[in-house]
Amino acid sequence: MDTLALKKNANEIRKGIVTAVHSAKSGHPGGSLSAADILTYLYFEEMNIDPKDPKKADRDRFVLSNGHIAPGLYSTLAQRGFFPKEDLKTLRHVGSYLQGHPDMKHIPGVDMSSGSLGQGGSAAVGMALAGKLDKKDYRVYCLFGDGEIQEGQVWEASMFAGAKKLDNLVFIVDNNGLQIDGNIEDVCSPYPIADKFRAFNFHVIEIDAHDFDQIAAAFKEARETKGQPTAIVAKSTKGKGVSFMENQAGWHGSAPNDEQYEQAIKDLEEIEKSL
Repeated sequence: MDTLALKKNANEIRKGIVTAVHSAKSGHPGGSLSAADILTYLYFEEMNIDPKDPKKADRDRFVLSNGHIAPGLYSTLAQRGFFPKEDLKTLRHVGSYLQGHPDMKHIPGVDMSSGSLGQGGSAAVGMALAGKLDKKDYRVYCLFGDGEIQEGQVWEASMFAGAKKLDNLVFIVDNNGLQIDGNIEDVCSPYPIADKFRAFNFHVIEIDAHDFDQIAAAFKEARETKGQPTAIVAKSTKGKGVSFMENQAGWHGSAPNDEQYEQAIKDLEEIEKSL
């Protein structure tokens, strides 16, 4: 693992996120930025994927359940070479294939379209079960927002995954503590998150979502865990990397204006210089 390369890729992905949302004049930068390090590790280190053959049969699968952070996934896919980075500027524009939510029919590298919150877990469980039934060795990864796990469907899927011992499945919770209406504890607390997943027969790992050593160790542990699915609860910072967005619920679904965009890029360029 080249930690420096991962940090540089994550920083470029964050630049792509703010560029895409600024160009769209709408979108969700906060969660996209908090999940950027997890997405970087998945696409540059963990998953068996090939940008030249996005549909190869033995690829690992990724499902973005919190589909509104599409800018994070799109920027990661572009950085990994699935499509041109220049296309990020077309986010949410009429006629663009980069819609507000991921669309598996039109976007290279997207394994599952995203819709209402909570649904991605069910799709990922289905993929993992199919892998078991077909005796395939691909793995399935599903990312949730921590506000999203207030949805009951997440726990139906978790109950099934634990009961069927789907050890080829990894649920990841981006635990940045904020959702569109404010602090997740104030809106409808999902805590204790780790204990809930343990109760559904998951192996649970708690990490710092911005520490690549911890991220790498968690995914290695998940691979080595047999007989039960794994849940990685990743404590993160909403808006990570952009000074005025960090830990601000207001940036859950707001786009920066021209002045804010310039400041955001400046912040990320300063991070780049420090690497």
